[in-house]
Amino acid sequence: MMFNRKNTGLGGRMVPLVTLTAAALALTGCAGGGGTQGETSAPVEEQKITFIPKQLNNPYTDVVLGGGKKGSEEAGFASSQVVGPLEASASSQVSFINAETQAGTNVIVIAANDPDAVCTALGEARSAGAKIVAFDSDANPDCRDVFISQVVAKEVALIQTKLIAEQIGGSGEIAILSATANATNQNEWIKFMEEDLNTNPAYKDIKLVAKVYGDDDDTKSFQEAQGLLQAHPNLKGIISPTTVGIAATARYLSTSAYKGKVALTGLGLPNEMRPFVKDGTVTEFALWDPAQLGYVAAFAGKALVEGKITGAAGDTFTAGELGDRTVEEGGLVIVGPPTVFNKDNIDQYDF
Repeated sequence: MMFNRKNTGLGGRMVPLVTLTAAALALTGCAGGGGTQGETSAPVEEQKITFIPKQLNNPYTDVVLGGGKKGSEEAGFASSQVVGPLEASASSQVSFINAETQAGTNVIVIAANDPDAVCTALGEARSAGAKIVAFDSDANPDCRDVFISQVVAKEVALIQTKLIAEQIGGSGEIAILSATANATNQNEWIKFMEEDLNTNPAYKDIKLVAKVYGDDDDTKSFQEAQGLLQAHPNLKGIISPTTVGIAATARYLSTSAYKGKVALTGLGLPNEMRPFVKDGTVTEFALWDPAQLGYVAAFAGKALVEGKITGAAGDTFTAGELGDRTVEEGGLVIVGPPTVFNKDNIDQYDF
């Protein structure tokens, strides 16, 4: 078995190296997910799972979906596929959900661009028998069975405010460069960041002066970073809680007069951020193992479609080599804690 860290995965756990194959497998019309507790809604040889990410051709998403593909194979789905939009707009996923409903897909795994814009379509899919697993970015809880979350949302927020505070010496103006304005996970993290900045005495001299959105588009994120620095000449730091945004911002800073003067942290992929850490543009940033997110989502989908869990608090299922998981209140399943990357450890990771 191959691993994506030279010895262990994030947080010391062993995580398999996975690569995404984006070719879609053909679906046959087979109603699924309508069985009662303890029943299998479709024969094992016919169970199908489809992943609908926020957008395709996103490096972070590719790693997540790679884990989903591996998990789907190990869980025993007859087939798995990936479909989705090229742009992360609020309603761009609806047509893909509708197509999966018509195809009779047993499990739909979705990272919602907007928690409510996808709700009607997901409700129709559930009525048709599909089980709905939200992952990475939650849908409205009324429209899905479980949500596979990277980590406890507040922990993600607090580690980012801690990192930026350390890097700017505890005082000065900062800004946030996020993904889309309606992304559930981004907005939850930002809410906790703002609360932390407003209530933690250690951050009383830090002022959040702007929030901008790069829509998880590299070019737009680059331009938004440039715009922030032009609009706020006293800016001392930027938090970008999105892998596309932090990489684009680092690329801009690395060739600008702001390199070494404006701090940058957030959530990034080690392979993308490695050159910026080594050239001094970025000191530290954080992330969890994205492959684990897709991997656990696949096993949750399998447990749902086979009636082993319903999404109720206290339900348990086994997520392959990552072990047993418990469903918490609100249908929440936590994958694992974030890891901080810096020049001392970044070469130990490969994703």
